[in-house]
Amino acid sequence: MRAARLIKMVLLLQSRPSMTAAELARELEVSERTVTRDAQALSEAGVPVYADRGRIGGYRLVGGYRTRLTGLARSEAEALFLSGVPGALREMGLEDAASAARLKVSAALLPSLRDASRTAAQRFHLDAPNWFREPETPALLPAVADAVWDDRRITARYRRDDTAVERVLEPYGLVLKAGVWYLCARVAGQGSFRVYRIDRFTAVDPGEERFERAEDFDLPAFWEERAEQFARSILRTEVVVRLSAEGARRLPHAVDPLSAREALAGAEGPDGEGRVTVTLPVESEEVAHTQLTALGAEAEVLAPAGLRERFAAEAVRLAELYGR
Repeated sequence: MRAARLIKMVLLLQSRPSMTAAELARELEVSERTVTRDAQALSEAGVPVYADRGRIGGYRLVGGYRTRLTGLARSEAEALFLSGVPGALREMGLEDAASAARLKVSAALLPSLRDASRTAAQRFHLDAPNWFREPETPALLPAVADAVWDDRRITARYRRDDTAVERVLEPYGLVLKAGVWYLCARVAGQGSFRVYRIDRFTAVDPGEERFERAEDFDLPAFWEERAEQFARSILRTEVVVRLSAEGARRLPHAVDPLSAREALAGAEGPDGEGRVTVTLPVESEEVAHTQLTALGAEAEVLAPAGLRERFAAEAVRLAELYGR
């Protein structure tokens, strides 16, 4: 514990011209008295830590000292590639590994490049959670993440409809989609991959047995394919809509973008009023009513008849409301 702290202290001082005792205490999560004792221990071990006295004093390394302890551990190197997603790292229990990795990289850089992490953070940020929704971290996520990193099988129990199911899984990868965590895994002994919502897991038992990862598995490609399959699977109804030019432009923002693009590609028209007619796959008439309402008079539903009648009745009510 103390050895790791001493190494981190050297790396901190190597990456910056000097640091006050308060700054070091904050970074190392110890008291300033402990910082003083650690600096003394480093000095006695031959590390040239020099203390500047006075109001603006602090600690620094002298004589161009540079430690060779900058090699990245495997977990640190892997976590470093996720360092643009701090919330995700924290939820998976990898925040400390990423912090150590960034510190080691900073210590190994030339002085002119040591502000790279700061300047990058000022220019790029990934905000993964969805709007208007308080993100909830699944309690079992760190255990699942550990198994993913180590290629270890897990025995997972999860909710499926009203029943509880238990499976031995080979966890290949994690995906964070709009604030929800998913596990891409293969059932042990089977060839097909499946997707599981981690917040539906009720228990996870990480075993010691490791599995042989399929070399041709591509997590981003797999997820893209499954996401598209899911989007198509819920589009079970079709509606026929007549759109103005403005309605056609706004359609991809009101409904599923892929469905909108395909519907517009097969559109009929334009007619004498400059409107085009499209056949649009939707989840249900109820969902279509909610989505197409956003287009207002730029969209006219032609079929099915029940949905058209619903829009007509609502138009009458709106006319009465605003015509008072």
